[in-house]
Amino acid sequence: MSSHTVSPAQIASPKWVIPRLSLMMFLEFFVWGAWYVTLGIVMGKYGLSALIGDAYSTGPIASILSPFLLGMLVDRFFASQKVLGILHLVGAALLWWMPGLFESGQSGLLWVIFAYMLCYMPTIALSNNVAFHSLANSEKGFPVVRAFGTIGWIVAGLIVGATGLSDSTAIFTLAAIASLVLGIYSFTLPHTPAQDRGKPLSMRDLLCADAFALLKQRHFMVFIICATLISIPLAAYYAYAAPFISAVGFENVSGVMSLGQMSELLFMLLIPFFFRRLGIKLMLLIGMLAWFLRYAMFALGITEETRWMVYIGIILHGVCYDFFFVIGFIYTDKVAGNKVKGQAQSLLVLFTYGLGMLIGSQISGAVFNRSVTAEGAQALAQWQSFWWMPAIAALAIAALFFFTFNYREEPKRD
Repeated sequence: MSSHTVSPAQIASPKWVIPRLSLMMFLEFFVWGAWYVTLGIVMGKYGLSALIGDAYSTGPIASILSPFLLGMLVDRFFASQKVLGILHLVGAALLWWMPGLFESGQSGLLWVIFAYMLCYMPTIALSNNVAFHSLANSEKGFPVVRAFGTIGWIVAGLIVGATGLSDSTAIFTLAAIASLVLGIYSFTLPHTPAQDRGKPLSMRDLLCADAFALLKQRHFMVFIICATLISIPLAAYYAYAAPFISAVGFENVSGVMSLGQMSELLFMLLIPFFFRRLGIKLMLLIGMLAWFLRYAMFALGITEETRWMVYIGIILHGVCYDFFFVIGFIYTDKVAGNKVKGQAQSLLVLFTYGLGMLIGSQISGAVFNRSVTAEGAQALAQWQSFWWMPAIAALAIAALFFFTFNYREEPKRD
């Protein structure tokens, strides 16, 4: 999305801008968190475990397609808040439809999930776009607004867990209602016009050619390669952490998983403290090593005596996500020039949430279908073998990054 200047309307009404945007962000991630975390458990309950990897591949594919299908069009033709509203209204209808598909069988289920993700994934960028356009000081205001997104995910998980809906198709109904509310509410958000209206579509911009040119810098190319690779074992967590936690014996799966988002919120607030002391390379490395430690905790936490390790693995989510992905976005912003900041961020999303997660979903799905085939105590041993594979992969990628990434940060001027 394009960068925006501050409008008179933004300056005139700062009092209510942050609360309005915070509610938008809260609902944006409440919708996603309500169903995404425990989708694998619901699919297992209905005998669709073999399709979990495919279901979690729909999001990465949508992440690859959405910048090309929507990003340039929104910048040139449509107001962001209106497109945000329309997509959430269509998404609400698709979510409302899903429980019936589970009840009647798997016919068309994956296609409906894919259609929904095509609607939802662009809304993440659209909500960011509305927020950045509406805030007079985005550096101070956006972290507050974005934090409410994490809070929305946490609240959704706590509601699903407390009401015992973790393995129920009612999670889609809950998400549909929230999506309907957000769809209607979006039309009341501050007007965010198409900033490039009237400009012709450029194939060079559409293909992010200027952002790809950044790969000529060795350190950025190494980062993109390692970011893509680390996203492959990462996909195993999103798709199979909830089924694993359920298999280990936890009942309130969604509530337990929400501890990860609480950790994410805490470490997001601590990023400025660590950033000044550790720098980009060390923080990225710690984030990658945290993925290894998380999976090792899962592998070692299958017995009642070591069950506490599962909690450690979940709580590590804050380090895993914030130290790698949030710092990765900051690093990318530093490397990119003013003209390609948006393209560079889209490129990073394309390779991580898109290509890396897609490959990871397919690989983890194939490994799961071959290795986790039993039930009870025997299944726990199989789960242990399953988690050691992404753990070893994350450790190897971290080693590759440590020895090949060489980026010197420019000293700050007082």
